[in-house]
Amino acid sequence: MSRRMHFSRRRQGITNYRKRLALLKSGIPRAVVRLTNSCINIQIIEFDTQGDKIVAHASSKELVDMGWKNSKKNVPASYLSGRLAAKRTLKAGISSAVLDIGRVTPTSGGRVFAALKGLVDGGVKIPHSEKLYPHEERISGSHISDKVVKDFNKISKKIGSDAK
Repeated sequence: MSRRMHFSRRRQGITNYRKRLALLKSGIPRAVVRLTNSCINIQIIEFDTQGDKIVAHASSKELVDMGWKNSKKNVPASYLSGRLAAKRTLKAGISSAVLDIGRVTPTSGGRVFAALKGLVDGGVKIPHSEKLYPHEERISGSHISDKVVKDFNKISKKIGSDAK
C-alpha cells in the first residue's frame, strides 16, 4: 500500500492549500499580512498562472526611515504599515482586496487586524467586521507611552501628506 506524500509546505504547516484556493477563486487581489519576529510585512498580490505578482508592498522596517524609533512589530507599527501599503496599492490602481492572514490564528484586536484597519483607513476596500479592530488607544500607542503617540502622529501625517 502506497501513501501519498503531501507538499512540503503543507507538511511543515506553512500553507493551507484549501484556504489559498478559495482566496484565489475569488479573482480579487489578496492583501497578505505576515508577522515575523522582527517586523510586519504587507503585500498586495495578484494571481497569475506564471506565479503570483506582488503589486504593492510595505514593511514596518520602512517606518524607521520616516522617523519611527519604536518597535517594528507592535500594533501602532502594524497600523502604519497598513496605511503605507494602502497608499501604494491605490497608486498601483487597485482599490479592493481580500485579506489573507495565512496560518496566523485570528485574534480580535491583534496586529493583523491593526494592519487591516490601516489598509481600510488608507482607502482599500476589504470585506471585514469592525469588531475585529483594536481600540483606538492601542492603535495610537497610548497604552505604551506618550513618546509612541507623538511618533505615531508624526508618521501618520507623513504617510497622509505623501498621498497628495
